[in-house]
Amino acid sequence: MSTGKLIVITGPSGVGKGTIVRSLLASNPRLSLSISATTRKPRPGEIEGRDYYFVDRHKFELMIENDKLLEWAEYAGNYYGTPKDKVEKTITLGKWPLLEIEIVGARAIKQIYPSALRIFILPPSLAELERRLRSRGKDSEEAIIRRLARAEAEISASQEFAHCIINDDLSKTIKKVEEIIFSNAT
Repeated sequence: MSTGKLIVITGPSGVGKGTIVRSLLASNPRLSLSISATTRKPRPGEIEGRDYYFVDRHKFELMIENDKLLEWAEYAGNYYGTPKDKVEKTITLGKWPLLEIEIVGARAIKQIYPSALRIFILPPSLAELERRLRSRGKDSEEAIIRRLARAEAEISASQEFAHCIINDDLSKTIKKVEEIIFSNAT
């Protein structure tokens, strides 16, 4: 039986990771979305087990203590992490788990799975990133300011990744990501 390959998509908040991942999943049955756990409250329309596993802070901290997460990070005042058992099961079944995670998690994954394919998505500019964050209407002004400040640090770390793509044209970006994933198929 073939085994799967772990794929990580990362980049600053608002860069388009979620849109890219949804497109990849819709057109590539070999890929399987890894659902993250988080302590943040669900946004309107988000569904437990489809968008995230929503847990309270105490339960998340127990997951950390019991080594139930491949990676985890605190971002914008909330914990986010990847449940280890679900990813390992997906790989065993021969599917390719796709993780849409923040840079701290992507770094942790590199330590655990050095062969993971790690792709960094960049915005065309910080001004465009700010426009995208504001236009989605999901965050408070304070959260947008925090996300932009963090984005600058994340963008400077993009050189840690073998694959960096500027998301200036969504359809071209998706095509480039697919080319990277499937040219590295094993």
